[in-house]
Amino acid sequence: MTDFLPAPIIMSQPEPDVRARVARLFVYPVKSCAGVELNEALVAETGLDLDRSWMVVDAQGQFLTQREWPRMALIRPQIKTSEVVLRAPGMLALHLGLNEVERPLRVRVWKDEVEAWDMGDIASQWFSDFLGQPGLRLARFDPEVRRLSSLQWTGGVEAVNQFADGYPFLVTSEASLAELNRRLQAAGHAPVGIERLRPNLVLAGVEAHDEDRLAELRIATAEGEVALKPVKPCARCPIPNIDPQTAQSSPEVLATLSQYRADARVDGALTFGMNAIILDGVDCTLRVGDAVAADWRFD
Repeated sequence: MTDFLPAPIIMSQPEPDVRARVARLFVYPVKSCAGVELNEALVAETGLDLDRSWMVVDAQGQFLTQREWPRMALIRPQIKTSEVVLRAPGMLALHLGLNEVERPLRVRVWKDEVEAWDMGDIASQWFSDFLGQPGLRLARFDPEVRRLSSLQWTGGVEAVNQFADGYPFLVTSEASLAELNRRLQAAGHAPVGIERLRPNLVLAGVEAHDEDRLAELRIATAEGEVALKPVKPCARCPIPNIDPQTAQSSPEVLATLSQYRADARVDGALTFGMNAIILDGVDCTLRVGDAVAADWRFD
């Protein structure tokens, strides 16, 4: 008599609510200076590799941003194998070795006071000359420091950052930008580029502001899955009003957002994009075109 074994039960993965893809990737080596668009970027524990690794501070160690210093938008980094090169109008290029620092420096970014590294007098003079403010220093983040995102928003997950405002990733979408530009043009204004919104990851294949409602982004990479969790809407300061090509500010971007993007989750602030933390996938490489799967968040 032949024994028949039951066929194994194969559990199929449920179909995700949303399928998208990585459309664009950006890193911002020096906080509040121009970004660098990349075709691929390594996921480090603190976000994309080299994102906000450097920061300009005043003589007291307080960080500078485009909010008060819009000319920072004109400082354009280029990432090379062993260095980052900074260029700005009227200035010789400044070369920052990826493994070069000079001496310890204590700095403040928002409410956090952390140990960092001073990049030396040449970098100091370069930034002081371009921004017209004596005594500026360029700080490099100390990798031994653990600067955490708000545990209130991360649900207790210890997500580390370098000099980003508060979270390892900022995620938005092509459709969200298209909706903003539709409203700008309807009001007689010129469309704007995604550079004004300073994302790290831009999604394609979703509807406008779908990123607000996603529970987790699962990105298929050649090295394995990267899992990002959107945790906090990104409240917008005046930086989106600054034209990154001219450093001139005008009010139409925030004025337009005020018509439809006040968010009760952050006390009515105007939001665009979602701050996200890394759940899995450190040391994987994100690439433009990578497939993204996600489910809706219900809370």
